[in-house]
Amino acid sequence: MDKKQVIDLLPDYLDGVLDPVQRQKVEAYLKECPECRKELEQLKTLFDAFANEEMAVPSNRVEANFLKLLEQEKQEAAKVVPLNSKHAPSKSGWGNLLKIAASIAALVGSFLLGQYLEERESRMEIATLQDKGLELRQTAMLSLMENKSASRRIQGVNYIDEFGNPDETIVKALTDRMLHDENTNVRMASAEALEKFTASEIVKNAFIQALKVEKDPGIQITIIQTLVRIQEKKAVIPLKELMQQDGTQPFVKEQIESLLPSII
Repeated sequence: MDKKQVIDLLPDYLDGVLDPVQRQKVEAYLKECPECRKELEQLKTLFDAFANEEMAVPSNRVEANFLKLLEQEKQEAAKVVPLNSKHAPSKSGWGNLLKIAASIAALVGSFLLGQYLEERESRMEIATLQDKGLELRQTAMLSLMENKSASRRIQGVNYIDEFGNPDETIVKALTDRMLHDENTNVRMASAEALEKFTASEIVKNAFIQALKVEKDPGIQITIIQTLVRIQEKKAVIPLKELMQQDGTQPFVKEQIESLLPSII
C-alpha cells in the first residue's frame, strides 16, 4: 500500500467503514508517514467544520451595562430632588432635573448606538462565518468527488443540494464526473444533479457532448429527456446521429424518435 492509496482511503477510515485488514494497513502507514497524518487531521477538521457549523450571535453585555448605569442614575436622582414636596421645584431643582434628564438621554443614546454597532459587527461576523462555511462545503464536495471510492464520489455529487447557486468550479467538476467518471452510478448521479442547472451554457454543452460519448442507455435517456425539456436546438444533430448509430439500443432510438419532433 503506497501513500496515494492511503490518502484515498482516509475518508473511509474516518467513517469507520474499512475492513479490518485495510484499517490495520492504513494505521501502520500513518505511523510512518507524517504527511499522511497531517492529511488525516486536515480532512477530519474539514468534515467536522462542515457538519458542525455554528452561527455567531450578539452578546448582552451592552444592555447589562446600560441597565446598571441607569439604576445608579435613578438612585442619584432620588437623592437630589424630593418628588414628594408640596412646592414646585426651585430654579436649582429644575436645573438638577434637566441634568438628570440629559444624563439619562445620553445613556439611552449611548446604549442604542452601542447596540447598533454591536449588532452590525455581529452581522459582519455571521456573514464571514457563512462565507467560510460555504468555502468548506465546496472544498469538501470537490474532495469527495475526487475520492477513489465510487460511493464517496456519489456522496460528493449529492452535496450539490447545499448550494443554491453553485459557482463555475463546482459546475465544471460535476460535468467532468458526468462525462468521464468510470462508474455508471456516479455519471448518472452527476447527470441528475446537473438537471437543476441547465440555464448554464456549460451544462448545456456538457449534455450535448455526453450524447457523443455516453454508452449507458439509462444515462442516455436521462440526457435526451433533459435536452428535450429545455428545448435545446443544438442537440438536434447529435440526437439524430445517436439514433442512427448501430450500437444504440432500440428503446433509446424510440425515445429519440418520439421526442425529437418537439424541438425541431
